[in-house]
Amino acid sequence: MRIRATRSDAGEGAALDRAIARVVAEGNCSGCGACTLLDSGLTMALDEDGYSRPTRIDDGVAAAGAVDTLRRACPGILVRAQNPKESQRHPTMGPVVQAWSAWAADPEIRRKGSSGGTITALAAWLVETGEAAQVVGAQAEAGSPRRTVSVSIMTRDEALAAAGSRYAPVSIAANPLATLAASAVVGKPCEASALRAMRPPGSADGPLLLSFYCAGTPSQSATDSLVTALGVQPGGALRDLWYRGRGWPGRFTAVTTEGTEHSASYDESWGDHLGPTVQWRCKICPDGIGESSDITAADFWRSDDRGYPDFTEGDGISALIARTTRGRDVVARAIAAGILVASPLSTEELDAVQPLQRKRRQTLAGRLAGARAAGIRPPRFIGFGLLAFAAGRLGLVARTARGTYSRVRADRSRSRRP
Repeated sequence: MRIRATRSDAGEGAALDRAIARVVAEGNCSGCGACTLLDSGLTMALDEDGYSRPTRIDDGVAAAGAVDTLRRACPGILVRAQNPKESQRHPTMGPVVQAWSAWAADPEIRRKGSSGGTITALAAWLVETGEAAQVVGAQAEAGSPRRTVSVSIMTRDEALAAAGSRYAPVSIAANPLATLAASAVVGKPCEASALRAMRPPGSADGPLLLSFYCAGTPSQSATDSLVTALGVQPGGALRDLWYRGRGWPGRFTAVTTEGTEHSASYDESWGDHLGPTVQWRCKICPDGIGESSDITAADFWRSDDRGYPDFTEGDGISALIARTTRGRDVVARAIAAGILVASPLSTEELDAVQPLQRKRRQTLAGRLAGARAAGIRPPRFIGFGLLAFAAGRLGLVARTARGTYSRVRADRSRSRRP
């Protein structure tokens, strides 16, 4: 973390720096960016490993109670499971008020989106109807599409330009517009968690939160190296780059300024290049399913007899989950307006086609135990039932703990080498 060891003030700002520095030093920073909202001298920047981290650019002014807010909201310190009113809590799929299999009625949005285009369709509809003044999301940086940046979406065309997953660092919660009640926010689960927790205790006022099932944030260097591996010269100019979409699941595609396309399948791009670089905090995440959002979208994968996702190209289908009554009402009105095509979905059906998220939660207690034994102090995760999962899977949890311990020790040993 590029925060100076000392500041001109010895009050809230200095205490905030120390608290943030501990989160980063312990490997617990998710890169959500929420901490930068607490001090005007903080911003987010890529570190030497290619992850988004808080960076001090000047002394700035810390908000009143900044440290207390950080302790309550930072996903690197604390994450609480959610149990909104009228929801039913599923042990691995989180709180559910209602769920659907769904896709965008607009064929262009459906094709360009990563998974049925439901989030893109909702974003476009929210701003076009005036339900949201803007939707805060992410898209490729103009003129440098290898990079991903936070944007404010105010039209259908802008929503379409931001369609598709971005498997690279971006800090949505660092955008001040993401805190406004007039906004809707599309962010990773950790960003949704931070933004909800930053609201004053007991307050229901805040932006509409939309999230998605997340397997973690890869390093920016993974995108850069994948583009090079596909035949683009290092630093070569690109006109466009997308990770998924233009079909389902879609191909990772880099387009040069000359119009030449270089691509890899989703399985190749994620499995061989991006996924292996996911940051440590994501590997111990209890909430890859967006529990803190109002609406969560997920791939409704077809799967084989082993439950492994089928990546054969086809028309995208989303699993859409309303986690709050607010989220349910938004989705119901979008269906009634013809924005979404949807049919009821049970959480058991969703659980069956999301084996990664299910297994991660079931074995996370072992991963956390292995990390602690190797000298890492993870965040506090409250209400996720991790010990109950472990009690019924002691053998698997023990193997997970041993594996995590060995990997962490090996990584630390390598990092100490000259």
